[in-house]
Amino acid sequence: MNRLAVFDCDGTLVDSAGPIYAATAETFREHGLGDPDPAICRKVIGLGLVEAMAAMMPESDHAMHVELAESYKGHFHRARQEGRIQEPLFPGILDLLDVLDNDGWLLAVATGKSDRGLNLCLESHGIHARFVSLQTGDRHPSKPHPSMVEHAMADAGAAAETTIVIGDTSYDMGMAVAAGATGIGAGWGYHDANELIDAGAIGVAQQPSEVLDLIRENVHG
Repeated sequence: MNRLAVFDCDGTLVDSAGPIYAATAETFREHGLGDPDPAICRKVIGLGLVEAMAAMMPESDHAMHVELAESYKGHFHRARQEGRIQEPLFPGILDLLDVLDNDGWLLAVATGKSDRGLNLCLESHGIHARFVSLQTGDRHPSKPHPSMVEHAMADAGAAAETTIVIGDTSYDMGMAVAAGATGIGAGWGYHDANELIDAGAIGVAQQPSEVLDLIRENVHG
């Protein structure tokens, strides 16, 4: 079986908290809701848009959550068109991708982003072609449902026991556990290390280079 490394995007590959909060704030103001709590906004990054809006506005009904999600998409897309979106790669990510690729790992992405958003993000950094499978919120239930990892494994010809999921949120680790894969926490992202461990991570790397040590210590096959 092939070995597969599935990466989350926001908070793992790229630092996108700034533009995500800006688009969320514009959405809330449009609907007369005031500014969202930055800490709560940061915690829901990684969920599907409707689920994220539900977590931030639990008193609203599902129809409002859907409306907010659609509004968010519009604000984020306009910001990108106007050149206001900055999603830099985290330091060390390119080196990690290089080492995994050289070691024979296939690479994939599982993200709550849309297909369009993910493609534009990866293309802006020249790394789109590195990934054999791109799974997004457009075609799957929100994390921690295992669907994205399961489809990535099918695309790559990998088994759960030869698949790792690298992500910065408890949703990523829950997704890994649900798929039977090994979850490795990205401690440089948006959730605390304890949250990642509690959700099933076998360890938390504080920087991308530490992911390799966790793989060698815990992953066989």
